[in-house]
This record gives sequence, C-alpha cells and structure tokens, in this order.
Amino acid sequence: MQQHSIKVLRWSLVLILLPACTANTHQAGVTDNFTPGLGEIMAISATRHAKLGLAGQAQNWELAAYEVDELLEGFEDAVKYHPTHKEIKRPLTELIPEYMDRPIKELEQAVKNKNSQAFSAGYDNLTAACNACHQATDFGFNRVIRPNFNPFSNQQF
Repeated sequence: MQQHSIKVLRWSLVLILLPACTANTHQAGVTDNFTPGLGEIMAISATRHAKLGLAGQAQNWELAAYEVDELLEGFEDAVKYHPTHKEIKRPLTELIPEYMDRPIKELEQAVKNKNSQAFSAGYDNLTAACNACHQATDFGFNRVIRPNFNPFSNQQF
C-alpha cells in the first residue's frame, strides 16, 4: 500500500510540473535584456579559435569557413555589448577591428581558396593578433596558442 502511495505521489508531481517545463518560457524583459559578459564572449571565441585550427589542419574547409564566421560574429558581439570594458584605455570598438580585421580577412581568403599554407600563416597571424590585443588591454596573461590536441572528441574534423 505504501509503495502504491509513493508511485501515485511521484506521478502527481510529474503531472503538476510537466506543464511548467513545457510552457513558453519567454517572458518580456527576462531574455530581451540579457547581455553576455565579455568573458563569456571571449571564452566562446577561444573555443572557435581551437575548432578553426583543427578544421584547417584537417582541411575541412566548410567547417573552417563556419568557424571564421562565428569568430567574426563573436568579435562583433564583443564590440556591440562591450564598447568599453573596465580599465581598458581604448574602446573595444577601436581595438578589435584594429587587431582582428586583417587576420580574419586573410583566413577567409585562405579558406575560400582551400590553401593550407595560407591558412596556416593566417591562423598564426590570428593567434598573434589575439595575443597583441590581450597585451594592449592589459589581459596579456591570457595567452592564446595553437591547439596541441583535440579536446572535442565528439566532433570529426
């Protein structure tokens, strides 16, 4: 009898909570005002940087093109949501284009041409630009390198 009561209680809770889980969770003001932090944007950029390097190494040009575009979108978001940041002396609206525009364009062209040598040089230029931007913003402790292993075991490059 007690087992039956526990089962009934469990199913009652499921039936009560299920509509809450499936209800439209978009409420005005809750998601409309969300601003990702610069750290979150840059963490995703670091992931994109690694995936881009692995895709280029594997000559997976479609994935490389996708990751270049995603990196660019991330930089655009950083500028949009954080035109200035903490004690950084120059606005990110100036710094990010100054450091990132040329290497991104180089990579876009290398990927378009499916040129492994140009990709490798462009990727190294992108990595150097990331580090130069970090230095210029007093975030030089955050040093970016080429990935030396594939941390994405669930993705084929």
